[in-house]
Amino acid sequence: MAFRVAVVGATGAVGREILKILAERNFPVSEVAALASGRSVGQDVSFGDKKVLKIQALDRFDFTGWHIGLFSPGAAVSAIHAPRAAAAGCIVIDNTSHFRMEPDVPLVVPEVNPEALSKIRRGIIANPNCSTIQMVVALKPLHDKYRIRRVQVSTYQSVSGAGKDGMDELWSQSRAMYVNDPVTPQEFTKQIAFNVIPHIDKFMDDGSTKEEWKMVVETRKILDPDIKVHATCVRVPVFVGHAEAINIECENPITPAEARAILRETPGIHVLDTREDAGYATPLDCAGEDEVYVSRIRRDPTVPNGLSFWCVADNLRKGAALNAVQIAEVLVARKLLAQAA
Repeated sequence: MAFRVAVVGATGAVGREILKILAERNFPVSEVAALASGRSVGQDVSFGDKKVLKIQALDRFDFTGWHIGLFSPGAAVSAIHAPRAAAAGCIVIDNTSHFRMEPDVPLVVPEVNPEALSKIRRGIIANPNCSTIQMVVALKPLHDKYRIRRVQVSTYQSVSGAGKDGMDELWSQSRAMYVNDPVTPQEFTKQIAFNVIPHIDKFMDDGSTKEEWKMVVETRKILDPDIKVHATCVRVPVFVGHAEAINIECENPITPAEARAILRETPGIHVLDTREDAGYATPLDCAGEDEVYVSRIRRDPTVPNGLSFWCVADNLRKGAALNAVQIAEVLVARKLLAQAA
């Protein structure tokens, strides 16, 4: 069976990546609609190597008869149009933060908790935060065997996590620095070129940022409500690819060799850890790749059963677009589309 798929937010970085991945993975589509705001209507976007789609207006689009909606238009837009699509019988996979923590909306990473897709109640499935996705993919096989009690993570997140405007700002500021032009932050709170900013999203009452809060609550919802998580999220002057330094404390004894062996056997993970010059992954290495890369696996002697490792992934692919398409693939494989509708 082939499916009618609507891609919402098709002119954005994630929307374009979704269209690319649908074609790359030969997702069974009978028709694809590219949707965005009225100001983008009539623009062309690519679907595969040969086909070009014309942008249609989201607010005038009728989702009746469409099977899957892959949404990445921003939380406020999803809040309005995702329920409208679901009410028309279109199963929504939403990349925004709006529905993630609602108890009747599954929050899914296919390698980690595909069973949650059996509990679609409102016709909406949430895609987790990009930094959460890559972390829980790496944590899942370790948690299954060693039972993780606590996670301490520091992220190094690329500007593409802030969308096209974030990428444009890094480019323009870098150029300005070289030609001695003034630098004025707009998308970020401080200069991002040749700098790092320990601030992503809004500050909360306890001093954490909303990005850090997302990693805590989403990890608990996806993996285990009893895991303790503490995050520090930092924006870095990298165009694509998020990196994370992760420290875990387990209930059961764990060695680096055991962790390395388990991670190497886990689908969706690529272990690059040779303890020599260039024997580790960087954001540049993972750009355009589907896997979560794990390196620098070592014992943490400061806590019982402690382990540290480095985790890198392409945030536009696995951190957003690919994960959404993988969710759709699970729905098709398990014949859940008709059931959910």
